[in-house]
Amino acid sequence: MNAQGFPLLIARILLALMFVLSGVSKLTGLEGTAGYIASVGLPAAQVLAAGAGVLEVVAGVLLIVGWQARWAALALAIFTVVATVLFHNFWAMPKEQQFMQQLMFMKNLAVTGGLLFVFAFGAGTLSLDTRRGAAA
Repeated sequence: MNAQGFPLLIARILLALMFVLSGVSKLTGLEGTAGYIASVGLPAAQVLAAGAGVLEVVAGVLLIVGWQARWAALALAIFTVVATVLFHNFWAMPKEQQFMQQLMFMKNLAVTGGLLFVFAFGAGTLSLDTRRGAAA
């Protein structure tokens, strides 16, 4: 194991934890999530809520274990950008909500940056991708 293995594992876990917990929350509170999705005018809110929850849990777990990590990271990056624009559009919020929504927007951009690092450089040496001989 090289000196980057453990820090990359921790980084993957920290990136993925937000998605796994959020996905479980969506799946266990599907009605509330669907209501929130519908509140921004998106159709098929129930289907989108379930799909988002499944994507977050599955891709998050893949990222943690480092299996197909590049693709899991890319899927989560795309999902995060879309969700950020739809749900944290601070520029269209009432003045009293703008600061918090801008903070969430910027946090999500930073998370997207981390996910794109995994997509570009792989999961690292402590991953199933490396164990099975795929490009880490």
